[in-house]
Amino acid sequence: MASFNYNALAELYPPKSTRFRRAAIGYRRFDRAAEAIRFAMEKLAPELLSGAILEVDDLRLDAKAIRELYESDDYPLPRLAQG
Repeated sequence: MASFNYNALAELYPPKSTRFRRAAIGYRRFDRAAEAIRFAMEKLAPELLSGAILEVDDLRLDAKAIRELYESDDYPLPRLAQG
């Protein structure tokens, strides 16, 4: 994704489903998109991430786009160690 602003305000909307009610995490607002992306990738269960939407500026990003931004060489924060 060309010239994405990782410092922009971001809003994360996990899927609304009674199926995930026990582990539900509601709407969250982040001061920086990079923090929202890290939260989505490192804290959300995979089944919640798959239906999540991240809004940054005028963009609506799905799980695939969130993952691409997290895995990008431009991602500014340390990533969780894969083990």
